[in-house]
Formats: sequence, structure tokens, C-alpha cells
Amino acid sequence: MIDAFIDTLEIIPRGLVFVGLGLVVLVIAKLARDIITPYKIDEEIIGKNNLAVAVRLSGYFMGVILVFLGALYQPISSIAVDGLGFDREYAEDILRVFLYSLAGIAALNLVRIFMNRLILFRFDIEKEVVEGQNVGSGAAEFGMYIATGLLIAGSVAGEGGGPDTAAAFFGMGLVLLVVFALFYQLTTSFDMHSEIEGKNTAVGIALGGNLIAIGLVIFKAVFGDFDGWNEGVAAFITFGVIGFALLYVMRLLLDKMLLPTVSASKAIAVDRNLGVAFIESAVVISSALILFIAI
Repeated sequence: MIDAFIDTLEIIPRGLVFVGLGLVVLVIAKLARDIITPYKIDEEIIGKNNLAVAVRLSGYFMGVILVFLGALYQPISSIAVDGLGFDREYAEDILRVFLYSLAGIAALNLVRIFMNRLILFRFDIEKEVVEGQNVGSGAAEFGMYIATGLLIAGSVAGEGGGPDTAAAFFGMGLVLLVVFALFYQLTTSFDMHSEIEGKNTAVGIALGGNLIAIGLVIFKAVFGDFDGWNEGVAAFITFGVIGFALLYVMRLLLDKMLLPTVSASKAIAVDRNLGVAFIESAVVISSALILFIAI
């Protein structure tokens, strides 16, 4: 029993170093946002009580930490060490996680521009979030950031690959994310662009939730050790197809089984019912989590 306590206490200092590194990464991520944004984030959130900016920033922070965790992930056997383990290999791990996190920060900020032009391309989302304080736009970006963070995390996690494989799966994941957004638009009875631009927060929440769900599916598709291109691409395509079908079916079942007395699409688009939007998000995210664990 005493040996078990000692073994546990020995690994805590290593973990605390990564906790500190995570905080440093968040500070750098915030500084990066401050530099590239034409407005003062603190003034928008504190002075103007801009909830849309706060929601978007929250998704950005979570996306950054997801990338951090993806870089941190490695099999348990590879981190078993004698003593506290503050050796050269550990220092290299810290440097690797830090560099991947910096790359993730850069990627998240670049992808935001890319995604806004391909997913919500019919209006200026920056203007909606900052000047219009459009929480629906902020919620949609919240989902985009987390989905992108999951995508990057899955691409860099595990062993056997390198920067080239991470970049390749990251690119494929971005394409799948954009295609899913188009698929979501085609399979809903409302125009998500006009609804979100019209400050329909419920539609923004529903879109954000669905993006997180497909992000989890993509994470599953690219997560783990790299065993070869054939296996990796086959798994990616398989999970992509399954994910599209699963999330669409779950949205249908929401109407038929979970909320049989209402039309979820009508409640979200016409009634602007935030509760139904949160329920839809919970259902599709839960389904994606089950897929991740069960398969």
C-alpha cells in the first residue's frame, strides 16, 4: 500500500509541470488573439458585456487545450519511469508538446478565417460577433473552434506518424468539416445563414453542437497510432460516412422519440427555442461520444 502511494506521488510532479505548461499555452493563445484582432477583447467582454465575444473566446481556449492534450497523449507504457523522471526524454516531451501547441494556436487562428468563409460565408461573422453582439454567431464559432481543436488533437496524438501525417489528416478533416456543414444546411428546413445573421441564437447553438459532434467523429477517425496510409485513410472515410449518417438519424429521432410533440426544426428556427437547441446539441454530441467509445 505504501509503495502504491509513493509511486503515485512520484508521477504528480511531472503532471504538475504539464498543468503549468498548459496555463502558459493559454496565456500565449490569448496574447496571439489580442495581437491579431482589431478590437480589444477585454474591453468587449468586460466593458461592453459582449457575450458573443466571450462565447467565441471560450471555444478558442478549449480548442487550444484540446490540441495541447492531443500532443500530450502517449501510451501509458511510454511514460512509466523510475523516480520523478525529470530526464532528457521528459524535457523533449515538454518541448514537443509546447511546439505542437504553438502550431495549434497558429492553425486555430488561420482556420477561423478559412472556416468563416466556407461555412458561414453569407455574412461578416466578425462584424456580427463584435458590433452586433450576435450570440448565435459566437455559438457557431464556439463549435467550430472545438471541432477544429479535436481535429488537430487527433492528428497529432499517438505514435508512428510525424508532421507530414498530421498535416495530411488535418487537411482531410477540414474538408470533411466543411462538407458536413453543407450537409447540415441541406438536411434542415431552414437557412442557417439567414437565421444566424438574424440573431437567432438557437440556430447558432444547434449548428455549434453539430460541429462539435462531427468533430468528435473526425477525432475518432484520425486518433491513435499511425499504422500506414491505407489503414488510416480507410478508417477516416469509414468513420466519416458513419458519422454523417448517425448524426442525421439522431436529429430525426429527436423529433420522433425524444420530443414527439414538437418539431425541433420549427422550435429552433421559428420559435428560437434555446432549450430545444441545447437538447439537439446534447443528443448529437452524446451519440458521437458513444461512437467514439464503442467502436
